[in-house]
Amino acid sequence: MASANETFSSDFIIMGFPEGQLHISFFVALIYLVTVLGNISVFTIVQVDNHLHSPMYFFLSCLSLLDVCYSSVTLPDMLSNAVMGNRNVTFSRCLTQLFFFVCFGGTECLLLAVMAYDRYVAICQPLHYITTMNGKICWYLVGGCWIGGFVNSTFHTTMTLKLTFCRIRNINHYFCDVLPLLHAACSDIQNSLVMLHVVTFFLGLIPFVLVTNSYIRIISTILKIHSAQTRGKVFSTCSSHLIVVTVFYIFGVFNYNSPNSGDSILIAQSSSLLYGVLPPLLNPVIYCLRNNEVKKALKKSLLNVSAHFKVIPPRQLREQTFSLKY
Repeated sequence: MASANETFSSDFIIMGFPEGQLHISFFVALIYLVTVLGNISVFTIVQVDNHLHSPMYFFLSCLSLLDVCYSSVTLPDMLSNAVMGNRNVTFSRCLTQLFFFVCFGGTECLLLAVMAYDRYVAICQPLHYITTMNGKICWYLVGGCWIGGFVNSTFHTTMTLKLTFCRIRNINHYFCDVLPLLHAACSDIQNSLVMLHVVTFFLGLIPFVLVTNSYIRIISTILKIHSAQTRGKVFSTCSSHLIVVTVFYIFGVFNYNSPNSGDSILIAQSSSLLYGVLPPLLNPVIYCLRNNEVKKALKKSLLNVSAHFKVIPPRQLREQTFSLKY
């Protein structure tokens, strides 16, 4: 009972950031600001522009909203630790961060696979696209992704709650994640590591194989298109998603299956940081800069905003006032 009480009452110490590093805090703040503004902009554009009300952009808006939540779980705490220098975190707060980080990460794994399936149906089976990817099916797929992420997160959080932690709880990481918490435990973690690898296989590798299979079929279909212009347009639409998927899955699988040697700690920390920070940062940039429809909608929105807040020149204002008087 004493060990259990100690487990729940003591704080963890996040050892990832050195103390007093203001340049790191500025860098983290900049990344978080760009990530939130970029993803909210994409979400808003998709909701406002009627030309983007299609399954592809519906999933993109869901991904943008998910990325805002995903980055908000870790980056504000990382910023606070870098600025304030207080690296202590309570057990309950650490478990809460773990739960939501794993939940959002697992949901994004599944959502990226759904987005690949959407592109497969649109390109390889265009005649069945409207019926296959109707509004109800899209909502079911997104709901299934969230349920899968929630179940995965509940499993990992419950597994972590069963561990016994040492009196000195140094987490050699930037935030509370599954693998660093396992390494901080004093109890036997062999079974937990095996289960972590099994879950990573089902939630990471299987969706990645499905995504790869979808894009193999997509590329083979694109190569059969005779028009070079049409072929380039279709490939450009899918290449952006393929870049995001590759970055996310590679760093995700390596993050939860990295070696445990002392020399690889820095590599494991870097891969985890890239897994949690890079995809939410890249998603709006890649999708906006490589998608002509999104760029047109963005330009249209900016023109509407500038026209709404257009300032009348002083000379024109005097002329309008004179005409009203006389």
